[in-house]
Amino acid sequence: MRLTCPLCGPRDRREFYYYGAADYLRRPAEGASPDDWNDYLHNRDNPAGLTQDLWYHEQGCCAWLKVTRNTVTHEIVAVEAVAVADAGGAA
Repeated sequence: MRLTCPLCGPRDRREFYYYGAADYLRRPAEGASPDDWNDYLHNRDNPAGLTQDLWYHEQGCCAWLKVTRNTVTHEIVAVEAVAVADAGGAA
């Protein structure tokens, strides 16, 4: 699979680190039940069709990217920069 980084152009997916669904960072509220935490930590949706994922261009420009892809056809529909690291490496 190849991803087109908005800053670096087309690259092999091995340059990137996959972080999961773009809405993955929605943690349970303070005081949530153990079942809520268990679900958050261990269960993931596996939808057929369009998904939006968060990727990090680890071996390139260090940009955070939101990738829209089709899990059925493996087509990359869109890639957009979400955050770009400064020269010191921090986003």
